[in-house]
Amino acid sequence: MSRHPAGRAAHPVDGGAGPVPHILYVHLHAPAGSVPHEDVYEMLLDLLRGITPVVQALPPDAALADVRSALRYFDRDAAGLAQLIRVRALALHGVDSTIGVGPNPLLARMAAADGPACAVRVLSGDGPAVEDFLRNKPAAALDGIGPASAKTLAGYGLDTVGRIAATPLGTLQRALGATAGRRLYDRARGIDPTPVVRGAPARSIGGERRFGQDELDPERHRRALLSLTEELGARLRTERQAARSLTLTVRYADRSTTTRTRTLHESSGHSAVLRTTAYQLYDALGLQRARVRTLSLRADGLLAEELTARQLSLEPGDDKSRLIEAAADRARARFGPAAVRPAGTAHRAPRRA
Repeated sequence: MSRHPAGRAAHPVDGGAGPVPHILYVHLHAPAGSVPHEDVYEMLLDLLRGITPVVQALPPDAALADVRSALRYFDRDAAGLAQLIRVRALALHGVDSTIGVGPNPLLARMAAADGPACAVRVLSGDGPAVEDFLRNKPAAALDGIGPASAKTLAGYGLDTVGRIAATPLGTLQRALGATAGRRLYDRARGIDPTPVVRGAPARSIGGERRFGQDELDPERHRRALLSLTEELGARLRTERQAARSLTLTVRYADRSTTTRTRTLHESSGHSAVLRTTAYQLYDALGLQRARVRTLSLRADGLLAEELTARQLSLEPGDDKSRLIEAAADRARARFGPAAVRPAGTAHRAPRRA
């Protein structure tokens, strides 16, 4: 993998030995470590659509773009287009970005994550280069490998992508099941047939909290989750949506990550439901004094609020909390997002990432 220097690429690259890199994974970074404003994010999408019509939004701060059709038009290779996008985003909107360039979405995402922020990193489609890039990555670095699957694989001694790639398909299918085993077998070799879906509707929303230093205190972790669930809940209700499940991702000091997903008892945009589920996900990890760098929370499986069915509750506190929540939403709509915040976040709240 190479880190592409700033400036114009000479010409589109043929590649010869493998698929030409043509997928961009663009991760936007807002100033001062905050989440990009929705208007800025929309401007990023418009900027990408000015390069290629095949753009898939990954809110709140990322997108995939297939630039195959743009290589000849702009007389640049994909790395050159990535540099053009990064420069334009910085010059026009004052935001920097990290862009991974690869032959498919899996490798583009992994290239973007493989190093410091604010750079363009390119992974060619050359077989030996892909194999070398993946060999020593932890199993959890592959999309779709959660803690349970990683633990199962570790029981077989398969703790790196290289060891997984060297394992027969039948062994993986016996360990994880036919479909999951086949998918893992392919991804460990850098194979990802998933297309970039133009104009795909957002099926998830998310947020992130990055600590100023590697954080050991579980109470600060929980305050960050409280803030995130309040933010996600308010956004879901504003957009009249509900989530079917919640995904928590913890990034540690050594850049490894753990991801857990839990399906909600009923689809909801209610902050209290999200908060309870987020705490359950966190508690199940048993982190104790883990050095945590970032906490990310994603609400998945979004559907229109009117399509959900709320289960009746005999708890008087439930109705009261929803009335308070509605009043808080009205205050935010009138005075801005910071008008109402959970009391638990008032003391030394973590910075938004």
